[in-house]
Amino acid sequence: MKIIVTGIFVQNQDKALEFYSKKLGFVKKEDVPVGEFRWITLISPNDQDGTELLLEPNDHPAAKEYQKKIFADGIPATMFGVADIREEYEQLMEKGVKFTMEPTEMGEVTIAVFNDTCGNLIQIVQK
Repeated sequence: MKIIVTGIFVQNQDKALEFYSKKLGFVKKEDVPVGEFRWITLISPNDQDGTELLLEPNDHPAAKEYQKKIFADGIPATMFGVADIREEYEQLMEKGVKFTMEPTEMGEVTIAVFNDTCGNLIQIVQK
């Protein structure tokens, strides 16, 4: 068994697709209608057969509440690995990404946290 898709709730699928593809550099893999929403997944350009990230609408009241509460408490919705966190931090800052935590060493890892503009805090980590 392996993880093939993981999802995050987003407030607006179009806005999330633009942010995750244009700012973060992920590549759209799927974009198909599913009722009033879409099944939109993205992949890393460096791992085209890897785990897909699903941009899931937060239309359900429980999803909205969950997303709102973890954001308010400063809890990242997910984590992405990077090879060089300081380089990634600088590149994302140049693209206008707003960080709530700059690269910070935490034992054997260095982490940083940014706002995805779609209701989530996202953590990047370098091991």
